[in-house]
Amino acid sequence: MTRECAPPTPGSGAPLSGSVLAEAAVVFVVVLSIHAAVWDRYSWCAVALAVQAFYVQYKWDRLLQQGSAVFQFRMSANSGLLPASVVMPLLGLVMKERCQAAGNPYFERFGIVVAATGMAVALFSSVLALGITRPVPTNTCVISGLAGGVIIYIMKHSLSVGEVIEVLEALLIFVYLNMILLYLLPRCFTPGEALLVLGGISFMLNQLIKRSLTVVESQGDPLDFFLLVVVVGMVLMGIFFSTLFVFMDSGTWASSIFFHLMTCVLGLGVVLPWLHRLIRRNPLLWLFQFLFQTETRVYLLAYWCLLATVACLVVLYQNAKRSSSESKKHQAPTITRKYFHFIVVATYIPGIILDRPLLYVAATVCLAVFIFLEYVRYFRIKPLGHTLRSLLSLFLDERDSGPLILTHIYLLLGMSLPIWLVPRALVPYAGVLAVGVGDTVASIFGSTMGEIRWPGTKKTFEGTMTSIFAQIISVALILIFDSGVDLNYSYAWILGSISTVSLLEAYTTQIDNLLLPLYLLILLMA
Repeated sequence: MTRECAPPTPGSGAPLSGSVLAEAAVVFVVVLSIHAAVWDRYSWCAVALAVQAFYVQYKWDRLLQQGSAVFQFRMSANSGLLPASVVMPLLGLVMKERCQAAGNPYFERFGIVVAATGMAVALFSSVLALGITRPVPTNTCVISGLAGGVIIYIMKHSLSVGEVIEVLEALLIFVYLNMILLYLLPRCFTPGEALLVLGGISFMLNQLIKRSLTVVESQGDPLDFFLLVVVVGMVLMGIFFSTLFVFMDSGTWASSIFFHLMTCVLGLGVVLPWLHRLIRRNPLLWLFQFLFQTETRVYLLAYWCLLATVACLVVLYQNAKRSSSESKKHQAPTITRKYFHFIVVATYIPGIILDRPLLYVAATVCLAVFIFLEYVRYFRIKPLGHTLRSLLSLFLDERDSGPLILTHIYLLLGMSLPIWLVPRALVPYAGVLAVGVGDTVASIFGSTMGEIRWPGTKKTFEGTMTSIFAQIISVALILIFDSGVDLNYSYAWILGSISTVSLLEAYTTQIDNLLLPLYLLILLMA
């Protein structure tokens, strides 16, 4: 975390802290590295976007400190606009480059659409910040206008009419999701986190609508649609219940019964028929056959159930300690929270090595369960709502300042996104390396043995160095035990990627469980 700065007087600018500048420097290293690897007109767009996002981030930070932002954002961090703005564009660029090298024109165009969508939502967020800044920041507006003009000019001559419409549709969905979710969920996100999360959801919803309208008899691979339908279905379910419970008390037994009944109606009446249309099969029958298709899958499922039981026992044990503690404000220490990182690593590594499609589906199901349980906790749905509030409150930190508890969902997303997006070579291990190993080791060693702190942060030099070393050892072990990993980059690139992401972990105040795996994924794909 950055050190707290004194709020500036209205109309004055707050100086950029050293940690913010260091975070920006790391992000620019990543952007320039991808630019050097790709080196075409689209990569110039990413550089221009990063420059304008850096200037606009300063304005966002000022708005947050003055309390002048449109919505209530998470206050324990900077705006994070720069690191979030470049994620989708860089991901699209490296995806395009990979597919171009493999001779896959369809997914090459898909990568360009991903990059263009990311740039569009980032530019919208920048315009939103500049539009409400007083006095109007002339220099920043000029820089943003020039960068936006370059991006729009290049993309206009690179996208077909259908692709332009696709990007605009995703942007429209993003605008509406921003207005709805940021109003319903104050203090849950920074502007950068909102950009990253809502931008991803908007793109997925747009893709699902597009594929639902163009599905034909020859299409319907379940793995292509399962994640899209589940994520979009859970988001729409949350918006529906949030709107409904504005008009009624969610903590009564009548509301709880209605909640569970409507969940069944939405699941059985909307989500399953939607998935059935896309895969042309009974979704429940397909899922059952898929999970128990081989003996290895049965053993993996049993092993994962055992780990889930261990995780539940850790939660119950820590709450029992809190009950016996004299302090009512007892919180689980950092090392205790990192137990769950170890459990997640023990879950994902066997799945990646033995059966990646099973891990893909299991992570999707687990995400749906996590989101559903968060709905139960947030709306105080009987009989588990108050129990979940009590159990999970022990593991809160400064990042859970809003009404939602999202850190465990971010952990699952960070570990799963590399598997969902690019299940090849070393890329699926990006979450395991960045969060499961790197962040965990940095936190434990930094808090127990660290003495030299990075300027402007609570993170230590010792924690970062041990994090890098642990990830390098992990890569060596992966190459030994997973024969399916075929490296297409040098060891120097791997070392540089790990070191860069570890430095980002030291300086960023955003949700590292989500941000770090995405940056490592992008670097390993380049």
